[in-house]
Amino acid sequence: MSRRDVLKGSALVALGACAAPLHKTGSKPKVVIVGGGVGGLATLRHLIDTHPDAFDITLIEPKTTYTTCFYSNLYVGGLRPLSSLQFRYDAIARRPGVQVVHDRVAAILPTERRVRTSTGVTFDYDRLVVSPGIAVDYTGLPGWSEQAARRMPHAWQSGSQAQLLQRQLATVPDGGLIVVIAPPNPYRCPPGPYERVSMMAHALTVSGRIGARIIIIDPKESFSKQPLFQQGWERHYPGMIEWLPPMVHDGVRRIDANTMTVETGFETYRNCALVNVIPRQSAGEIAVDAGLAAPGGYCVVDPTTLKSQHDDAIHVLGDAADAGDMPKSAFAANSQARVVAQTIREELIQAAHIEATYDNTCWSLIDTNDSVYVGGQYRPSGNRITQIESVISSPADPDEVRATNYGASAAWYLGLTSALFA
Repeated sequence: MSRRDVLKGSALVALGACAAPLHKTGSKPKVVIVGGGVGGLATLRHLIDTHPDAFDITLIEPKTTYTTCFYSNLYVGGLRPLSSLQFRYDAIARRPGVQVVHDRVAAILPTERRVRTSTGVTFDYDRLVVSPGIAVDYTGLPGWSEQAARRMPHAWQSGSQAQLLQRQLATVPDGGLIVVIAPPNPYRCPPGPYERVSMMAHALTVSGRIGARIIIIDPKESFSKQPLFQQGWERHYPGMIEWLPPMVHDGVRRIDANTMTVETGFETYRNCALVNVIPRQSAGEIAVDAGLAAPGGYCVVDPTTLKSQHDDAIHVLGDAADAGDMPKSAFAANSQARVVAQTIREELIQAAHIEATYDNTCWSLIDTNDSVYVGGQYRPSGNRITQIESVISSPADPDEVRATNYGASAAWYLGLTSALFA
């Protein structure tokens, strides 16, 4: 795969005109989309961009402002303002045939093909698209809870947690200790915890707090882009970051948010200046409550249509889906949305068939203008989505290539968010 291939699909582009004419049945097919993140919004945009008058679409999303989790590490590191990550749904709501409902889905009623919101309003559907993102597990680490997260934030969902984390980072003294607890697989954005550590180290370094230390307690024996991150840490932040795999720390035994203590099997870290706990994750709450999730916490889907294994009229995509070899990322969610929208068009308005293909690219910033990437192309194979090609940055890439990578990631972010919220 070439570098040009990595950037394919980086903007939200229409799939092209479908040759088959729409059939007239008196009323438009109803599509209900649960979740206004990338997966849900991209599905909506792919539907209306190719057939703007073909569907009645209802998007149900509790928040009126969407804050992207992707790129939020750059906010934590002081490289982007929070406002640059925030978007409203006003333009989408003005689209013909689109209704935006700011409410929470309380129940999915598959027998009636209906959803009910927390305020008791119901919406019927011909196809339901479920893209609720993730839920974090507040019970998997002894002593850490939803209340403890007010002092030891996860900042792995959009909202106020990233702001809390940035405020805490600003108060870390020179010589202070930061502990980051990384999550077990699978989780949202595999390189994300290590980019976050990089951005923490960047913020500490540019403010002169080079005596601070960051300890990563990881339940995994290896992590995404590991050689690239560790090379970058040694280059930009020598001696500041230490990564501990399970064989070194023997597991997290206890967390105490009141005393800012993290106890592992081999060592206890007391009076930490900051503790960032990124816990185990699962599909968003509504997907689990509706019985769409498997025992592993995510929703098993058909690899060619992303339909739930439990219901032929329900698609699940994005971070909530078990998408085989595909990582959980905004890029992947947009790629999956193309397939979901195409399947809906084929089945409800007899659009021409297009084979399902998927791609992903994930950039990570280690320091200013030092960006690395990993990418892949994927195809359905048997009962899962399988990676067929992969590409990754080289440790030998020159500085100008790393700077170009950052420019590509910024262009992708701008292109995607501009298209989603237009």
